[in-house]
Amino acid sequence: MRLRRRGWACWGQVLLAPALACVMQLAQALPSFEATRSGHKVSDIALLDREGVPIQTLRLDKQQRVLPWVSLAEVSPALLRAMLYSEDRRFYEHSGVDWSAVASSAWANLWNSRTRGASTLSMQLVGLLEQDLARPREGRSPAQKVSQLWLAGRLEAQWSKAQILEAYLNRVPLRGDLIGVPAAALALFDKSPAGLDAREAALLAALLRAPNAKPALVAQRACVLLQVQGLGKDCAGLEPQAQAALQRRGGMPPGEQLAPHYARLVLRREGPNAQRSSLSAALQRQALALLRQQLGELQGHQVEDGAVIVLDNASGAVLAWVGSSGSGFSDAPEVDAVLARRQPGSTLKPFVYELALERRLITAASLLDDSPAQIQTGNGLYLPQNYDKRFRGWVSARTALGNSLNVPAVRVGAMLGADPLAERLNALGLKLAEPGGYYGAALALGSADVSLLALANAYRTLANGGVYSAVALPGAEPARRRVAEAGASFIVTQMLADNNARALTFGLDSALATSGFAAVKTGTSKDMRDNWCVGFSDRFTVGVWVGNASGEAMHQVSGVSGAAPVWAGLMRWLHRDRPSRPPLPPAGVLALKTQFEAAREADRMEWFLAGSELARVQATAEVQSLAAQGIKSPRDGSVYALDPDIPPRAQRLRFEGEAGVWQLDGRRLGQGAALSWAPMPGRHELRLLSDSGKLIQSVRFEVRGASLRR
Repeated sequence: MRLRRRGWACWGQVLLAPALACVMQLAQALPSFEATRSGHKVSDIALLDREGVPIQTLRLDKQQRVLPWVSLAEVSPALLRAMLYSEDRRFYEHSGVDWSAVASSAWANLWNSRTRGASTLSMQLVGLLEQDLARPREGRSPAQKVSQLWLAGRLEAQWSKAQILEAYLNRVPLRGDLIGVPAAALALFDKSPAGLDAREAALLAALLRAPNAKPALVAQRACVLLQVQGLGKDCAGLEPQAQAALQRRGGMPPGEQLAPHYARLVLRREGPNAQRSSLSAALQRQALALLRQQLGELQGHQVEDGAVIVLDNASGAVLAWVGSSGSGFSDAPEVDAVLARRQPGSTLKPFVYELALERRLITAASLLDDSPAQIQTGNGLYLPQNYDKRFRGWVSARTALGNSLNVPAVRVGAMLGADPLAERLNALGLKLAEPGGYYGAALALGSADVSLLALANAYRTLANGGVYSAVALPGAEPARRRVAEAGASFIVTQMLADNNARALTFGLDSALATSGFAAVKTGTSKDMRDNWCVGFSDRFTVGVWVGNASGEAMHQVSGVSGAAPVWAGLMRWLHRDRPSRPPLPPAGVLALKTQFEAAREADRMEWFLAGSELARVQATAEVQSLAAQGIKSPRDGSVYALDPDIPPRAQRLRFEGEAGVWQLDGRRLGQGAALSWAPMPGRHELRLLSDSGKLIQSVRFEVRGASLRR
């Protein structure tokens, strides 16, 4: 007997020595409740808008799902009862260890019978707080069990019962990657812990013992929990409910999911500390709704994607960022079209005219020739055409920009040169991928890829009188610098805000017409792949893109029919309480009544930079002589280069002149003041004859490139 006692004592020393050493070490490191709560790391972060409204939740930890800490007051009483009935019925009676349960469990283990475990919530929480006591698959060692018992008592001495229960609910592992009842309640029932009823609470508590159990077993255990609470009648239909909940697995994050692309951008720049953003939840919601509504209107036109950006003119803050039309509309909802680089089309024209005004090459009243032209480029001759395939002769710069005429824009761009124009566009933040010479004359028509964000901010620079500053994103440089002359920026702004100036192409009641002041421009890229509308009021700049993330062409969608309705709707919403006011003219700008010779355009009050004003605008002698010729187009010696990427119907040549009989290479084409001809490669002679057969004029021209089908 003495030998046996000495043996037990020896074994006790062997077991207790490392256990006591472990206990002493862990007891010193046992965290406080406040430290545990403040150190709670979530897998998802919620980005808030400028008013503190949650607008987007992002997953940070892909290994486990942990939601923000909830207090006991945010947990339904039904869930608290179910948890205690399942895990620790004498929770409020013991001091960390339920010795009666320990004895019962030890006796059952001695006789190899099954019973409930003896681990209390406090003991389980110790295992969750201390990694060294985390339960391995093979079970805890004797030393770990002793340490767990000791620390459970220490925990009860330092923490209140409410704190222990609250921490347990937030830290306990549940099914799969779900940690804590907030994550499990959301993933399985799409509810917060406060909203769980008795049946849902029982199902959730049943997962504590066997997180990965099959639905039938979970339902069986949940029914037992309901019965011990006197709710046995609620067991009916538990298994189908368990099946649905356990198959559902996922659940959307709490709150609205309005700005996934912007939230990811902020996360990349600020890291997991990102919380408050500059977005407006109400405006973001409105922008997304208007975009989706417009895409619905465009069904059948081969368009599924879109993007919207709204900037505050003064601060550069992002007020709305819709990177995609989203799932259900787009096949590529993850693509952020606010940052994607695409051809902006005619939306670059205002910067062409602004630079030409600034350099005193033109005025808003200057007459520009809108007729067929051949522009020499490094890649050959470039033949620009207008969107509607019509030419309007001599028009003012105001009319040319307002109606988005291509030929005058190319002519003005040629005055500037491609490299100076590219330099200005880069100063505006567009960050062209190539030097100006790479794009040549086509740069004036938007052949360089830019992002919607950069383009909108360039328009914001016009709104601020030529002063540029970066968009106010996390980590962005807020420095302001002048990149354009204030007077020239003001005049271009007035041209873009003139609804009468764009009436020839867009009419007086288009989506671009606003009740208050707004300067706006549309654009469509080559083959209708991209569609834009960008403009600003006195307080906001709005940019809209519509197209396809895949790059496929749209069907009969222009800037005014595609992106403009979204832009107009946002401008109305932004100024629903206060109309936008026009800017005041800066120093060095004056208004003068201007008359146009031969009533080419109606007399009007026009804005000029001081020293460039014109009271009367008249055509030059060259213009008058050209107008008097029998054949106005084509001109003698013209060379036309066919573009294989442009549809043939858009490349037909138009012969214009006095009314008469037209002959091409000796063959009669027709009669009248104008004819349309599908060009054939080669050198050609065009003759215009009077009705009596007398030669009025003949010109020679050349067509280069592949032949077009007639």
